[in-house]
Amino acid sequence: QCQLNGLWRNDQDSLMEISVLRDNGDFQGQYLTRVTLSGDCAHISPLRGAQQQLGEEGWPTFAFTVRWDKFSNATTAFVGQCFVDAGGKETLSTTWLLREAVGSLEEDWKATR
Repeated sequence: QCQLNGLWRNDQDSLMEISVLRDNGDFQGQYLTRVTLSGDCAHISPLRGAQQQLGEEGWPTFAFTVRWDKFSNATTAFVGQCFVDAGGKETLSTTWLLREAVGSLEEDWKATR
């Protein structure tokens, strides 16, 4: 079964560390992104989320948000599921939405990626 806590690396070479996973499925950690809206270098931002609590079978689903601290006016929400392949390798498969702050309702159309 997948364990969310620990260090994860994505295809863009960003790192996510889930350091606290509570019994109720809540978790927190930090995200070190190498992909930024401003084009700057890597930054660490806090993350908080929740994992679906499963019995002995199945792979857990989860969701978390990252507040891009100090370098962006955006927040990203991730949803996904954890899988383990036949060799024991754990993989998180996720989909994300990034919401950037805009100055008016008329600009709302360009705020979500």
